Amino acid sequence: MSDAMTEEVVDTQERVLHLVIEHGPISAAQLARRLDLTPAGVRRHIAALEGEGRITVHDPAVAGERRRGRPARYYVATDAGREGISDSYSDLATRALDYIAQIAGPEAVDTFAAARVRELEGRYAPIVAKAGPNLDDKVRALAQALTADGYAATVRDVGPEGFAVQLCQGNCPVLAVAEAYPQLCEAETQAFSRLLGVHVQRLATLAGGEHVCTTHVPIALAARPRGPNPKL
Repeated sequence: MSDAMTEEVVDTQERVLHLVIEHGPISAAQLARRLDLTPAGVRRHIAALEGEGRITVHDPAVAGERRRGRPARYYVATDAGREGISDSYSDLATRALDYIAQIAGPEAVDTFAAARVRELEGRYAPIVAKAGPNLDDKVRALAQALTADGYAATVRDVGPEGFAVQLCQGNCPVLAVAEAYPQLCEAETQAFSRLLGVHVQRLATLAGGEHVCTTHVPIALAARPRGPNPKL
């Protein structure tokens, strides 16, 4: 295999990996459509990434009757797969917070987490505001801003159209720090509520061992008329 072909294969594998990080759980057929490749071609890259331990099959553990035939396999990124795009100074940051906690107590870590998120919130606020009054547009603008900062964020519709969306973050640049100090996740969730102007609920986190950080945003609830006797 020539150097050019080797480089092309590596580049395609990286594209597959990033799609799995951003959109997982995702099937080979879905990846093939996004990359304009044949399913067989995508499966070769999937097999290589699986062999390297960078992606794995997702088991949703859904109860109920199984469909006949071979079920589709859906893939998610592993910690090793996300490691390449995570922050290289996470270990130093974790040690710094360890020191702060030892010297000033856990309350100081809470204060640090709130201050860090306030800085992000200040940068994201104009972007979200520019999206206009529609909450769905605001969520998607926030997802774009998060992606620009390395969070690989996407938005998924939940239930009937306009009912709710889930803000999903396939990567966390400070994952190692958040695993040790979940205050960062809690402060981030509160910032999302303030930015979007509605109560949001964090359903899952990478720091908690899930394959993606998932935040539930109730679109329909926010659109309801306010007041004791809203007109139907």
